[in-house]
Amino acid sequence: MANKKIYFASDFHLGAPNYEASLEREKKIVRWLDTIKDDAEEIYLMGDVFDFWFEYKRAIPKGFVRLQGKIAEITDAGVPVHWFIGNHDMWIFDYIPQELGVTIHRTEIEREWGGKQFMIGHGDGLGPGDRGYKFIKAVFRNKICQWMFARLHPNFGIGLANFSSRKSRAATAVKDDTFYGEKEMLIQFCKTEVQNKHRDYFIFGHRHYPMEIELENNSKYINLGDWINHYTYAVFDGEQLKLEKFE
Repeated sequence: MANKKIYFASDFHLGAPNYEASLEREKKIVRWLDTIKDDAEEIYLMGDVFDFWFEYKRAIPKGFVRLQGKIAEITDAGVPVHWFIGNHDMWIFDYIPQELGVTIHRTEIEREWGGKQFMIGHGDGLGPGDRGYKFIKAVFRNKICQWMFARLHPNFGIGLANFSSRKSRAATAVKDDTFYGEKEMLIQFCKTEVQNKHRDYFIFGHRHYPMEIELENNSKYINLGDWINHYTYAVFDGEQLKLEKFE
């Protein structure tokens, strides 16, 4: 890796809770990207970059131009940026990869760096239980349902989705800042997975709570936290993976 580093961040939720707060957070994310772009081997954005996103055939949600421009600048310079689809921005189709030059991932992936095995993904829908969300996720990813939503006028469709997203964020605010120990679904998922195949690191977002959890056989689960309250990210220097905080 020639002293280059791999960076991971998740859950920016740009657009929430309002324009002013989102813009301030977007500028902070751009400052972070400026600090890492020169020594980055790759950058992984692990889902829910936007609090809501839907690409109509000829329209996209307004805003977020600073982040989009910075990512395009980074990929134009030859640094690969990987973008995972989260539960809030699962309706990313062609625009983001085409215009920004990112690689889109819609499910978990496996990687090996420095002789270490990694499983990485957004993390939504993994682990036991949460059948209600898993059903909704299947509906939202259904091509027919996506086609039907695209028939709505963007003013109505985007407005409705933003309202629903804000309600969801308000309902989960307490849950996002609480650690549930062994009841954490992603911890349970990682413990099951490591029995089937060894990974040195499991890296997920979604949960909004920064975690470093030791598992069996020198395996570790890292949750990236969020950029609403924690401003945390992970960096792998070729030997160790560390969870860090920006500013």
